[in-house]
Amino acid sequence: MSFNSGLGMERSYYVATANPFAPASRLVGELSADVVVIGGGYTGLHSALNAAGRGYSVILLEAGRIGWGASGRNGGQMIPGWRKGAGELISRYGQAQAKLLFGMALEARDLTLARIEQHGIVCDYRASGHLTLAAKGTDIAWMREEAETLARVMDYPHARVLSAEEARAEVDAAGFHGALVDSGGGHLHPLNYALGLADAARSAGVMLHEESRVLRLETERGVVAHTENGVVRARYGVLACDALLGDLEPRSAARIMPVANYLVATEPLADPRALIANDRAVSDSRFVVNYFRLSADGRLIFGGGERYTPAPPADIAAFARRHMVNFFPQFADARIDHAWGGLVSISMTRLPHIGRVGDLFYAHGYSGQGVLLPALAGKVLAEAMSGTAERFDVLAGIAPPEFPGGAMLRSPLHVLGMIWYALRDRL
Repeated sequence: MSFNSGLGMERSYYVATANPFAPASRLVGELSADVVVIGGGYTGLHSALNAAGRGYSVILLEAGRIGWGASGRNGGQMIPGWRKGAGELISRYGQAQAKLLFGMALEARDLTLARIEQHGIVCDYRASGHLTLAAKGTDIAWMREEAETLARVMDYPHARVLSAEEARAEVDAAGFHGALVDSGGGHLHPLNYALGLADAARSAGVMLHEESRVLRLETERGVVAHTENGVVRARYGVLACDALLGDLEPRSAARIMPVANYLVATEPLADPRALIANDRAVSDSRFVVNYFRLSADGRLIFGGGERYTPAPPADIAAFARRHMVNFFPQFADARIDHAWGGLVSISMTRLPHIGRVGDLFYAHGYSGQGVLLPALAGKVLAEAMSGTAERFDVLAGIAPPEFPGGAMLRSPLHVLGMIWYALRDRL
């Protein structure tokens, strides 16, 4: 868990432009509640808000600072759907189940936007769409098939394929063969979104405690969370630690793996729209994804590249700049004002791990789709606590398998696989 603290969050663009937020006290002593939530990111905050909305008393424990995990460090890209496309969902689950899952993913987008509007969260939200650039010529075929499947099967007519010329008009980057644009996507300031959710949770009566790392859990009768200076006893628990889960719940840890991402923000650009004409969130089709967008004040926020060792690079800015310049050689001499990193979790199937152990519920492993999907997870977990488990069972039914070798061997084995796919990208 300490690894994330060494990745420069305090130097991030998001912290530099964060909205005011009153710190929460450390847990001291013994408390009780209907629900204890462990983790102060999107999943934990949405779970707390939904549980409070159902009349439960809620205590949320955050090991560090609210929103300083993946929720406050990510690229801010709002991408509708799952990490698996519509065609892959149909192949895996059949058409009826795939439509149900896709509809739930679209609900996640609606829930996210509703929270922003309901609570007046100021987070630079842009409903400008998401663009996937085709890194290989063969990508265009599956992009056409995906757009057609979305429209015909999923009743989602908001995706279309762009030619290479149209893609170049959208993004001033050469070497791409076209793109898939989804007008339902967008982007936001991820830390301010998290802080806005936390303020909303406070207003709903949720008791927040920062600097209150949970060291041990008991789940035999209800959920008991032990921190260094206190204890919370609750009827239900929500485990929302994602990549920072560590060994707190080993049965879940074997199904997700932490992966480090690194981002930079440039100086404000003289003409941002010359770079990304329609202010879209952008990523590419490589297995090891590169992603970028414009900030509200006209900077390029770029994340990407791959790194297969647990230690961060000595110079995050230099590491990420190399990948940025591959896309945008015109920025070889651009000033980097902010550089930071963070951990996200991935699963074997790239679908999230949602389930329960007794009265302890959990949701993690969003695999790059962690801006929108937590709104759905938080709602469904609260439904299950209240005795309505149909939708929870649907999501629990897509649980990914353990990584080969379990928690001990998942990293070296997965690294070998990542290297193989990265080589395929390059070749």
